[in-house]
Amino acid sequence: MKERQKIQKQKKQPQLTRRQFLGAAAGVTVAAAVSGCDIVEEPGGSGWLPTQYTNEGNWPAQVKGRVPIDPQNPSIERVDSACILCGQCLEVCQNTETVYNYYELPVVDGFICVHCGQCALNCPTGAIREKSQIDRALEAIDDPDKITVATISPGVRVSIGEEFGMAQGEWAQEQMITALRELGFDYVINIDFSSDSTIMEEGSELVHRLTSGGVLPQFTSCCPGWVKFVEYYYPELIPNISSAKSPVAEMGAMLKTYWAKKKKIDPDKIVVVNIPPCTAKKFEMSRPEMDAARRYWEEHEKKKYSGMRDVDVILTTRELAQMIRNQGIDFMSLPKGSFDPIVSEGSGGAIIFPNTGGVMEAAIRAAYFLVSGEDPPEDLLHLEVLRDGDLDGYAEGSVDVPGFGEVKVAVCNGLHAARTLCEEIKAGKRSDLHFLEVMTCPGGCIGGGGQAKTVVPPSNGLRRNRLASIYKADEALSPEKRVSYKNDEIKALYDEFLGEPLSELAELILHTEYTDRSASLEAKDTKDYVDPYNGERGEVQ
Repeated sequence: MKERQKIQKQKKQPQLTRRQFLGAAAGVTVAAAVSGCDIVEEPGGSGWLPTQYTNEGNWPAQVKGRVPIDPQNPSIERVDSACILCGQCLEVCQNTETVYNYYELPVVDGFICVHCGQCALNCPTGAIREKSQIDRALEAIDDPDKITVATISPGVRVSIGEEFGMAQGEWAQEQMITALRELGFDYVINIDFSSDSTIMEEGSELVHRLTSGGVLPQFTSCCPGWVKFVEYYYPELIPNISSAKSPVAEMGAMLKTYWAKKKKIDPDKIVVVNIPPCTAKKFEMSRPEMDAARRYWEEHEKKKYSGMRDVDVILTTRELAQMIRNQGIDFMSLPKGSFDPIVSEGSGGAIIFPNTGGVMEAAIRAAYFLVSGEDPPEDLLHLEVLRDGDLDGYAEGSVDVPGFGEVKVAVCNGLHAARTLCEEIKAGKRSDLHFLEVMTCPGGCIGGGGQAKTVVPPSNGLRRNRLASIYKADEALSPEKRVSYKNDEIKALYDEFLGEPLSELAELILHTEYTDRSASLEAKDTKDYVDPYNGERGEVQ
């Protein structure tokens, strides 16, 4: 499995970039139309200029026209020669994610970025792209002393096929498993398992907050872009964020502890390579607190593994597709593969995790049982009210739970909607709300910044096709397979290793802490913020 065709790097050839061409054609109306720019008259001459340059604001001219990207950004990078200053990155960063231009200049400390990668997904020329970790993955695969474990996040399986000519949203999980084995990975693991462990921890935490007067509403914590957004702009709401890690982070820690012990593998030899639909996971893996496995071995087994990280490599959907193409693998003709056992079983609740509202729906299924001791009724297995059918970024509903009463929940996709809710919560207007799910990317993780660029900019039609494919897979399962607490491998995890949700060991392996980053910027006052996509929702009385 370690033998692999070596990939030859092509030499770069001098070429005239689109930006150079448009610059040479300055003043020509056709060039302005192609570039999305205005023709402007300036003292000393005339020429083309992106409309963003003419907008009022306090940004210096050298950073107008495109989002600023730190060369040290762990998630994304810019190829200057491909940038045409079209401003698509500004549109999505400012209006959809409310990050760009929501802080004063000069910036206090570094470049402000939540790493969502929507700028890359919306860039028409590929000038903004994920920061590749392909070489890291190939190096690990080629090392005979390393055990490479590929972990597949759920949103990828309805996007990867689009890279090879499959229909939008077509399910391609089984072909992807086989492709990973042909690339040389030793094990292929399903992140659905750790999605279920996330639900057990996050759901138990919610029940604890509901029944013991804890901080409410509880915020979901699966999305690292959303978490960093709160750390930047709403540090006073950090206590609202669930301490449960994302499924990707939980899986990395469990592979190097629980799984390594079950398989009798030296954890120092394990290289965890996650394939998510997300660029923010590249940032998340670098957070200093993501070393739970190292701390476990030192504190519980008295063994030192200096420098051990829970997750070692992140490859986006696009990066995996590139690796498959570079290897000459015919994706469309691949036979169906299956996951390796022990930490790969997943429920229907885990399957719907990448959809907006999916984490909330899965959590409600589990929380209903954890509070009442009863299985959720059939109507809670299809919560249409939380599925944001019009994809305007916001949905809200309530669920009656025996033994507690009404649980009021809300769902946001796109930080524009989350900013609205955060302002309302700060102002004390949402004391009725118990649980809030936020995903940074429109449509949820299925629309993540690392997904296939089938349509640029991404359309709601594309997102709906992916959402539908995910829901179809969940609804094809029997009711007992659609809830996290009936996952047999999850039961074994707690029986053999963790004990119970929120145990001391579960807190070490599956939970984390957050950082107040508000000192890095001077946030603008947005107490009167009006969501440009959903302004008609108005002020909550």
